[in-house]
Amino acid sequence: MQLGNYFGALRNWVIGQHECDGFYGIADLHALTVTDTPNVVGQATLELAAMFFAVGLDPDVATAFVQSHVPEHTQLSWVMACNVSFGELTRMTQFKDKTAKREGEFTSGALFTYPTLMAADILLYDAEEVPVGDDQRQHLEITRDIAIRFNSRFGETFVIPRAITPKAGARVMDLQDPTSKMSKSAASDAGLVNMLDDPAVILKKFKRAVTDSESDVRFDRETKPGISNLLEIHAAATGRTPDEIAKGYTQYGPLKADTGDAVVELLRPIQARYAELMDDRGELVALLRKGSAKARSVASATLARVYEHIGLVPR
Repeated sequence: MQLGNYFGALRNWVIGQHECDGFYGIADLHALTVTDTPNVVGQATLELAAMFFAVGLDPDVATAFVQSHVPEHTQLSWVMACNVSFGELTRMTQFKDKTAKREGEFTSGALFTYPTLMAADILLYDAEEVPVGDDQRQHLEITRDIAIRFNSRFGETFVIPRAITPKAGARVMDLQDPTSKMSKSAASDAGLVNMLDDPAVILKKFKRAVTDSESDVRFDRETKPGISNLLEIHAAATGRTPDEIAKGYTQYGPLKADTGDAVVELLRPIQARYAELMDDRGELVALLRKGSAKARSVASATLARVYEHIGLVPR
């Protein structure tokens, strides 16, 4: 997780958990499509779970769980595969893109059937709304198509989900290339602020942030992308507006230093809670078990309804 993930998504999840019945699954089974090394996925799952709880997801409010802990996901995935056509799966652009990038390498068949598991992820929880970015809209559309087809064949079973645009978070751009989003895929991590970066590293990255040749401090994304990025990050970290913050500075140096300090203070309690959870795997696993139990109570009822409507022999 990096700062852009936090301001763009995680923080909104924390707020949103009190506004709706939210399910936050860690898709460890999906990760198997690109993983061939033991113990990598399990460790990454624990680290991501610790970050979920550290930023403020409340296990008594939100349902945060691990996908592989809820076997109904893979069970419903087979039913989904039986209700989607080969042609529909071949049209998925992400499959085409990923296989093209892996030309000459091992390509998992699960990359092709990936949308059926994603459909199960959504439909198991009677999801009415699914926050998606542009890169996931096609997956939601095929989920809707499968659900509509199933309902037509076997009777009203699934809620038909609709896509919603997540609440806009602060735009966090690369500190070295403020015209590009902060991303793990950047050529260098000099402009990337990770959620777990040491405070000294964070301060150094902000001090070295790219600005421009002018000297005035103002919020203008078009002509001053570097300064505007600093102002927006500072604003997101302190709950103020970029324009308000700009009024307090006449030089770049103090703005860089203060923005770095604001981010360090924002992340300090998150990093502390994360460290506590990673040091106490028992508590972390207990929180995940709690979420998985809540998820299974909903998922098992949905799967039973699916089997009943199909007409499978009950156990």
